[in-house]
Amino acid sequence: MMHYIASSLLASWELLLESSVFILFGLLVGGLLKMFLSPAYVANHLGTGRFSSVIKAALLGIPIPLCSCGVLPAAASLKKQGANNGATTAFLISTPESGVDSISISWALLDPILTIARPVSAFISALVAGSLENFFHPPEPDKPIQADLSCPIDNCCNGEDCPPEEHRRHHSLTNKIVTGIRYGATDLWSDLAGWFFAGLLMAGIITALVPDTLISQHLGGGLSSMLLMLAFGIPLYICATASTPIAAAFIMKGVSPGTALVFLLVGPATNITSLSVLIGLLGKRATTVYLLTIALVSIACGLAVDAVYVQLGISAVAVVGQSTEVLPYPLMLGATLLLLTLSIGPLKNIILGWMGKGDGCGCGDTSCGSSHAHSHHEGHHEPVPETDCGCGGACATKNTVPLQPLTDITTQPEKKREPL
Repeated sequence: MMHYIASSLLASWELLLESSVFILFGLLVGGLLKMFLSPAYVANHLGTGRFSSVIKAALLGIPIPLCSCGVLPAAASLKKQGANNGATTAFLISTPESGVDSISISWALLDPILTIARPVSAFISALVAGSLENFFHPPEPDKPIQADLSCPIDNCCNGEDCPPEEHRRHHSLTNKIVTGIRYGATDLWSDLAGWFFAGLLMAGIITALVPDTLISQHLGGGLSSMLLMLAFGIPLYICATASTPIAAAFIMKGVSPGTALVFLLVGPATNITSLSVLIGLLGKRATTVYLLTIALVSIACGLAVDAVYVQLGISAVAVVGQSTEVLPYPLMLGATLLLLTLSIGPLKNIILGWMGKGDGCGCGDTSCGSSHAHSHHEGHHEPVPETDCGCGGACATKNTVPLQPLTDITTQPEKKREPL
């Protein structure tokens, strides 16, 4: 028994070493996106155009590091600011399926083909679902857009009495960069840390305990393997970053790269806890289109990826994780130690939440993730009601307020909300 535990932990440690540098890079880029990507600019491009808005929303969602829980309040905010249903659907799909953090870790733990196939497949899924929604339910051409102009740095103004041209002079470039780095290292990582380490441990267990023949027999490739992965991935809650080491472990055990891609797409984009929120935000028809499109496009992309590997004569097992071989061990070890240091606070709060001593959200005392709207006025941590959280119960503990229909979000008066 101790041998299996040690083997699982050793496999998890190896994956952590290989991925830490790329995780830190993804957090850096994600933090800078938070500071420099204006939600007002985003909303102005997502409200008009039956198909152009869908393309823009799908492209916009690819680099943003939000999970299927965190993307819900962000999408609700975009919808309130004038984004049409198709653009909102596209954003809801491409955002959790991809992200700068998951792309970085894909390069570290998988291979170049899957690293490229992942965001491309996310874009295709988002484009198809959003286009179908706007085709059958065209957006209103004259729908007013209410842009959120609040300050993403320190909430120094809400944009109502401070025009954007005046607000630009409030913060220097250095101030924005430092704040973005701090956001990536605290708020953003608080969202991801728990799921990431859970994914690492699961990947270690798969590597150490699951027989190669068992997985290769049932998930070795083909349509049946991908249907099984759909059944496994759709109800599962896991973020794109955490799903990557699990996919790497699957491939090392003999799962086809196309089947692994299905898991990488479906796992982060769907989960049971968020379906009721999606119905409230988009409606039953659009939610059905959302799920069917993700399932069908994921399988189509998975079959295409398997065909590419066969055509090129490449073994996915042989090339997985090779990109990290160019990194010196001291650099990987230093990045791992830094990442573990940044994880102390988030993991502590997750443990306290399990014990009933946390704030019921899993985020830190001085920072909270982008997937939740919280108030930090004068340093005081006050979670807002669950209707603004939008996580559908995925982060709920016994201290949280029961989920209310998301229709309240889209109809209530405009509130001050953190930008993406």
